[in-house]
Amino acid sequence: MNLQEKFTELCFLYTKDRNLVEGLWLEIEKKYSGKGRHYHNLFHLECMFLELESVKSPIEDDHTVSFSVFYHDVIYDATSKSNEEKSASFAVERLQKMELNPDTISKVEYQILATKSHRKSDDTDTNYLLDADLSILGKEPDVYFDYTRKIRKEYALYPDILYKPGRKKVLKHFLELESIFKTENFRDRYEEQARENLAAELKLL
Repeated sequence: MNLQEKFTELCFLYTKDRNLVEGLWLEIEKKYSGKGRHYHNLFHLECMFLELESVKSPIEDDHTVSFSVFYHDVIYDATSKSNEEKSASFAVERLQKMELNPDTISKVEYQILATKSHRKSDDTDTNYLLDADLSILGKEPDVYFDYTRKIRKEYALYPDILYKPGRKKVLKHFLELESIFKTENFRDRYEEQARENLAAELKLL
């Protein structure tokens, strides 16, 4: 998948300013290719788009969800607790430059902020975004544990004595949810395996 092409085509539906679009893409590429990005990188965006492609029909506003994917982790600092808020603000500022409809910009902002708590939304599109973001949890064990190693690298700044309790808290939070995945489509495909993966990791901590 060519993310640059996808982003450019999407933007050209709203603006004809090639320089603006190229600048916005280079910014995204640079942010997601940052030195400490072992998991939250461009490959993560590719995976999310592939997941969403497989469920395209139930998504009402594909453009909004696509902008949300591109910007949802644009700001990512393992030491910060406000990445989602900063990413949402960043997205709003950029989309305003393209003079997108204020309602669309508000939706993108809402969807990015929803990736902080991953609580079920009243908005179906948001639930699909959240499920695509978490789909890695329900992959085969070798893929899942490769993901956990990459996440650990992103938090390399923290020693095990600090990292492990924090990670346990995250895993328990997901396991205590009535359902990790918010949509039937993702639940059917990934829920069972995700619970097995999370429980297996928890044992190893």
